[in-house]
Amino acid sequence: MSRRRLARSFFDRPAEVVAPELLGRLLVRALPDGSRLSGSIVEAEAYEPGDPASHGFRGPTPRTASMFGPPGRLFVYFTYGNHWMMNAVTREAGVGSAVLIRAVEPREGLDRMAANRGRDAPRDLCSGPGKLTQALAVDASLDGADLTRGREVWLEAGALVAPEHILAGPRVGVSAGVDAAWRFFVRDSPWVSRGRPGPPSRRARPRTQPTR
Repeated sequence: MSRRRLARSFFDRPAEVVAPELLGRLLVRALPDGSRLSGSIVEAEAYEPGDPASHGFRGPTPRTASMFGPPGRLFVYFTYGNHWMMNAVTREAGVGSAVLIRAVEPREGLDRMAANRGRDAPRDLCSGPGKLTQALAVDASLDGADLTRGREVWLEAGALVAPEHILAGPRVGVSAGVDAAWRFFVRDSPWVSRGRPGPPSRRARPRTQPTR
C-alpha cells in the first residue's frame, strides 16, 4: 500500500468532488507513544458553501474557523454533547467547505482502537463519525492540523475506489439540505455506518474533475 500523502491540491476542490475520491484512502493517526492507527475511508459526506446543513452556513465563528481553510486542514468540532467529528477542509481559504469522514475500515492498531472505544468487535470500532474519532483519539487538540504535512494525523493515497462501487445518498442526521445526495459510501461495505433511513441511494455521478 502506498505511503504517499495526498497533496494540498487534492483538497483544493469542491467538497462534493473530493468526498467520493476520499473513499479507499488511508486515514492515519500517529499517537505520542509511537503507535500508528489507520483505516481505509469507506464513507464521507460533503458540506459546501451556501449549504443550510453546513456548520459554515452562517460564516466563520471561533468554533468553525478551521472549516474556512486553507484546504488540506482538519476541522474538528464537538456535537451532541459527547462526540467529536473530523472533517477534511476543501476549497480555497476563506470558503466554508469540508468533508465529514464518517467511517473507515480499520487497518492498523485494532487493539489500541478497541481499548480507546471500550469495545472489542472490529465492526464497532470505526463505523460512525463519533466512533471513529474515539477509536483514533481525535479531539479539539487536532483542530486545524495539517493533513498534508502534519505528524499527528494525515491521509495517504491508498487505493481509489472505482465509481461503480460508490453509492451516493442523503446525508445522515440533517434537517436542512436533505435533497443533496452528498453522502458517499462504498457499496456493500460492512464498515459503513448504519445511520438513519432515508431516500434510496443511487450510484455516484462520474467524477467531473481529475484527481490531483
